[in-house]
Amino acid sequence: MKRIIALIILVIPGFLAGWGIKLMRDMTFGILIAPFPWYWLQFLVGLILFLGGLGFVAGFILHRDRKRNKVQTRFKK
Repeated sequence: MKRIIALIILVIPGFLAGWGIKLMRDMTFGILIAPFPWYWLQFLVGLILFLGGLGFVAGFILHRDRKRNKVQTRFKK
């Protein structure tokens, strides 16, 4: 059960990061999505979603590896 919950916790930010990439790509090709009135706002929201999702997944993996002592000495607390 813990593994399923951990998977769900990782899938949601991963999905948001993917949607952020899609928003940035659509801005590059000139496709404006409905809730955004300007291209730059759409790109900014996409960038924030991408960096937030990527940062969450990376932090989760780093935390897990720190608990198992599988990181280099510079990443240990």
